[in-house]
Amino acid sequence: MRISVILYENFETLDVFGPVEAFGKVDDFSINFYSLKGGLTVNRDNLQIQTRNLNEALGCTDILFIPGGWGTREEIKNKSFIDMIQELGKQAEYILSVCTGSAILAKTNLLDGRKATSNKRAFDFPASLNNKVNWIKKARWVEDGNIFTSSGISAGTDMALAFIAKLKGAHNAKEIASIMEYKWNNDPDCDEFSSFAG
Repeated sequence: MRISVILYENFETLDVFGPVEAFGKVDDFSINFYSLKGGLTVNRDNLQIQTRNLNEALGCTDILFIPGGWGTREEIKNKSFIDMIQELGKQAEYILSVCTGSAILAKTNLLDGRKATSNKRAFDFPASLNNKVNWIKKARWVEDGNIFTSSGISAGTDMALAFIAKLKGAHNAKEIASIMEYKWNNDPDCDEFSSFAG
């Protein structure tokens, strides 16, 4: 399955590379990085990632993956970006977001009528963008149909492993977590950070 990881200026490092570490260990997953215009994309940690033009993701995205980060606050105002994400979301078999990546999905209306969550330290930000979303304050991640949204930063890795378990079986997800030496929180309702919400 083809995973399109969407980057933008000031994305959150672990939002991306925790899940990518897990996805990279699934034999039939292929991963590509995209941004609106392509080229080097830089985040607040001064991490520079070479990306393809977002147009190239059209027609070849099975899994749309959107991280969060401070850059989401600018990208929600970028109509060209939001329109492209909306189109990719309609084409994708699955949509996944980490942290405030759900704010981008909220702006596309892809979350309308769905349950979703986000980073508890910034929960009011995505929740304020779309009141047609059933925002869940206490959740490590939320699965609603073909859409998975996760809480802040490290929760994305828990969600990614849960997604792998759904597609490839729990034994495969557990094996990947073991290879990563990662203690997987496999309970979507176990969210010790929910007290920060609101």
